Order: sequence, then structure tokens, then C-alpha cells
Amino acid sequence: MGVFLTPAILFFALTGAWQTFSLQSPSKDGSYTPPRWVQQFSQLHKNATFAVPPPKKKSDEKSENKRAEEEHDGTAKKTETKRSPLPIKIFFVLVSLGLFISTLTGLYMSYRYARNKVAVSGALVAGVLVPLLLELF
Repeated sequence: MGVFLTPAILFFALTGAWQTFSLQSPSKDGSYTPPRWVQQFSQLHKNATFAVPPPKKKSDEKSENKRAEEEHDGTAKKTETKRSPLPIKIFFVLVSLGLFISTLTGLYMSYRYARNKVAVSGALVAGVLVPLLLELF
């Protein structure tokens, strides 16, 4: 069962790591545009589909920002200190890296100590093919 789930665990660890730093989203100033496959894999991670939605129009973003500002304006303004999210993001990337490495270690051990390496390989291939086939339906 563990070998069957290995491809999914590796996929979610990798895509989760790059999503921590929003590498799947283009920058607002246009200086960064992610590769299409990064966007598609991120969509699969978040929404279980490869379909990438079209980028929001500038006017839509402005109206959303204006609406959010109106909601936050009022008598109940809080004076909170703004904390940097970088330390927790680094922690989560390290968690993803640890999960990725420990999963690969488990896969190595499956091959190293298995009596039937064909069964291990079959489970690994099935772990790749089953989600791909499910995505087609």
C-alpha cells in the first residue's frame, strides 16, 4: 500500500513546497510567469483538475481590493503588528523536503528488502497510472 501511495505523496510534497512561496502564480508586476506545467500541477494539487483558470483582470482585482478595504474600514480597526510569514514558510518547505526524502527512503527500502521486486514495481506503476486515469474521467 505504501508503494502505491508513494507517487501521490511525492507529488503533494513537491507541489505543496512550491505553493508555499506562490511559485504557481504570476507576479503582479509581470516580472515572473510560472511555467504552464507548474500552474497545472498546482491546480491538480489544490482543485483536483489540470484546468488553469484565466488570470484575473486588473479591474477585477481593483474592485476586490476596494471591497476588502471597505469591509476592513470602520470603527473596529485593530492595530496589530504585521509579522513576517517567512519563518513559517521555511518550516513548511522543510516539512515538505522531509516528507519527500523519507518517502524516497521508504521506496528504496521497499526495493532493497522485498522478496518480489516485480510486485513492488507493479504497485509503483499503479500508483502513477491510477490517478492519471482518474483525472481523465
